[in-house]
Amino acid sequence: MAASSNSSLSGSSVSSDAEEYQPPIWKSYLYQLQQEAPRPKRIVCPREVENRPKYYGREFHGIISREQADELLGGVEGAYILRESQRQPGCYTLALRFGNQTLNYRLFHDGKHFVGEKRFESIHDLVTDGLITLYIETKAAEYISKMTTNPIYEHIGYATLLREKVSRRLSRSKNESRKASVTNEEHTPVEKVSRAEKARPFCFQFISSLVRRAALTHNGNQFNYEKAHNFKVHTFRGPHWCEYCANFMWGLIAQGVRCSDCGLNVHKQCSKHVPNDCQPDLKRIKKVYCCDLTTLVKAHNTQRPMVVDICIREIEARGLKSEGLYRVSGFTEHIEDVKMAFDRDGEKADISANVYPDINIITGALKLYFRDLPIPVITYDTYSKFIEAAKVSNADERLEAVHEVLMLLPPAHYETLRYLMIHLKKVTMNEKDNFMNAENLGIVFGPTLMRPPEDSTLTTLHDMRYQKLIVQILIENEDVLF
Repeated sequence: MAASSNSSLSGSSVSSDAEEYQPPIWKSYLYQLQQEAPRPKRIVCPREVENRPKYYGREFHGIISREQADELLGGVEGAYILRESQRQPGCYTLALRFGNQTLNYRLFHDGKHFVGEKRFESIHDLVTDGLITLYIETKAAEYISKMTTNPIYEHIGYATLLREKVSRRLSRSKNESRKASVTNEEHTPVEKVSRAEKARPFCFQFISSLVRRAALTHNGNQFNYEKAHNFKVHTFRGPHWCEYCANFMWGLIAQGVRCSDCGLNVHKQCSKHVPNDCQPDLKRIKKVYCCDLTTLVKAHNTQRPMVVDICIREIEARGLKSEGLYRVSGFTEHIEDVKMAFDRDGEKADISANVYPDINIITGALKLYFRDLPIPVITYDTYSKFIEAAKVSNADERLEAVHEVLMLLPPAHYETLRYLMIHLKKVTMNEKDNFMNAENLGIVFGPTLMRPPEDSTLTTLHDMRYQKLIVQILIENEDVLF
């Protein structure tokens, strides 16, 4: 049934490489079913009902029984009324006719109407969406259960044809600097394709989206860290198709999920099958601070967060001998200015001595970056393992235990930590001038680089000495551990 009804909704390739690539065929079967679904038919109460909730209309019939509701609906598909429960006054029920039977749903209102997870502005929209879902899940239950078995994602998306095509295209322009290709998407061949497609129907825009993300995967990035998609429930305006299975995303609202980092649109059930190959789009990454570390480095195509590199270069150029480096605080207002400069200008932020002569402002901005990370450099998943490693009494065994936990860090986190420890080792080599040894830096950076998963003051206080010890060990043994 699915094969006969899957029709092409696209008619041409998205680029001049038509002979290399054919656009995906969007499967229209579920779209056709949505068009066939029963339409809501409101059964109006002929009398004025006392104590009718102000957020219900004339479809409210007051306190009536299930049998009376069934009689009022008259066996008409899509007919619905609202009633107050006889057994539980103050509780309301949606009575809906579907599939030759009356279905009763407990109805709630908290500013919006809902019977499940989805929330609607009106009862009419709730019933419309419910009828669509009931109809599709009744008619296509087996089809839906098999949607993810032969996804276009693996055949046309990231995995094969587009990757090869885009790699060949980009290889012809590899003489362009990496900086220009990453920070100025307007000059990439892929962006030109995307702009050309903007005037085309939505199905063509999906194809352009696939091309763009495939290009980002193969843009010569030697720091291609694995990253899971950041899926969030999304309401799509107008018809949309899943970019994993190519099937229509049915319903009025919350039809699927969208990755807030790269823009991938898929069914909720399909999101469980999408590999961890998210390629964040710079247009979606609004900030440098408070942004997930791996997301930031992938969006900017860098080995480490650019703010770490820039700050450390500046500190090493003019601050290694500064007394109390990292311990002395700069003015909070100026540190916030540096943060805003990075958020606004990215790698073009000016943190030179001409603008910020006090090096403590730069060290403060670097520490603030680490504190603002939603997931610390030493991740929540590895926190307890690092603490346990710090508690090992034998020095050699403790070092080995720390090394084993380091291997569990995500690659971008590991690389950032490695680079920072090399820098902090340089700081300790200037101890006679700056009076900062590994222990002092451990006190500063312990709670900055690692935080317990649970927000517990007691746990934090109890673990502080181990946090300090971990950073001290990492600094003193950076050449061995990394």
